[in-house]
Amino acid sequence: MRIGMALNYAGGFKETVEELADYERAGLDIVFVAEAYSFDAVSQMGYIAAKTERLEIASGILPIYSRTPTLLAMTAAGMDYVSGGRFTLGLGASGPQVIEGFHGVPYTAPLGRTREVVEICRAVWRRERLTYEGRHYTLPLPEDRGTGLGKPLKLINRPVRERIPIVIAAIGPKNVELSAEVAEGWQPIFFLPEKMQEVWGPSLAAGKAKRDPALGELDVIAHANLAIGDDAAGLLEFGRDVAALYIGGMGAKDRNFYNDLVCRFGYEAEAELVQDLYLSGRKAEAAAAVPIKLLESMSLIGPEGFVRDRIAAMREAGVTTLNVTPLAGSHAERLKLVEKVREMTL
Repeated sequence: MRIGMALNYAGGFKETVEELADYERAGLDIVFVAEAYSFDAVSQMGYIAAKTERLEIASGILPIYSRTPTLLAMTAAGMDYVSGGRFTLGLGASGPQVIEGFHGVPYTAPLGRTREVVEICRAVWRRERLTYEGRHYTLPLPEDRGTGLGKPLKLINRPVRERIPIVIAAIGPKNVELSAEVAEGWQPIFFLPEKMQEVWGPSLAAGKAKRDPALGELDVIAHANLAIGDDAAGLLEFGRDVAALYIGGMGAKDRNFYNDLVCRFGYEAEAELVQDLYLSGRKAEAAAAVPIKLLESMSLIGPEGFVRDRIAAMREAGVTTLNVTPLAGSHAERLKLVEKVREMTL
């Protein structure tokens, strides 16, 4: 089981990056850099590549709507080059709140677009002269064919690798099936190991049945806040605001994928309450309404025995990359948490 860490896109980035060499030595394998309506992830990942030597670097995630497929491929090839072959391209559809509200781009056909983006990226990395006929992307444009503008192009540079790993962030049944079919890895949000088979099992099985064996085994990436100790339970509260934001505020009343997921976990009434409170502007009350049992089930927070049991449950559910956020008051204490979870997974 690999150990990963997600970097906060809201602040403290440079300070955290300065500490990454210590995390490398503590056993951290991969770092994920998010992109929401924040600083872009690419410039930050380049900074990380310059500051580290072994650590793998992943976008977690780049939305498929805010860049063209070929720009995503170019960006991934460039990141793989400056990092010496340490990059993983994390992709996702994001949601209407970000794509339509912040980028001003229609949130249409996320499933079809994701498949085509993956196909185009891999063609670019193979340095094929790019001719693509898809439902959502066509290269070159039809009106340019037969003119000098319509000549198919290939990537000028030779990529470090012609197969850069792709991870797809997905939670809906069809998107999860697609991830299991075409990607090297799958990254859900809000992972409950006890609900893995019930919520995602059929989709994963359907996707794997169509999977190219050359892709290898699917990397399943799960995130959890991490704190170990008999007095650590109070740190569950740090997950409330983020959970409320996604369950309550990431989308309209009838168009919130994260709310739908929590309902599928069995928290229908609680999810509705959190959403109603959040959308009415009562954010603190919404956070307070997030069930403590949900926060506990998604975390690695508690006594050592509890954390070991949760890691075992994640392993049993198929998790191969454990993406943690260590919660502690100092860098030294956070390092100890990473070292401890590394020891627990061996």
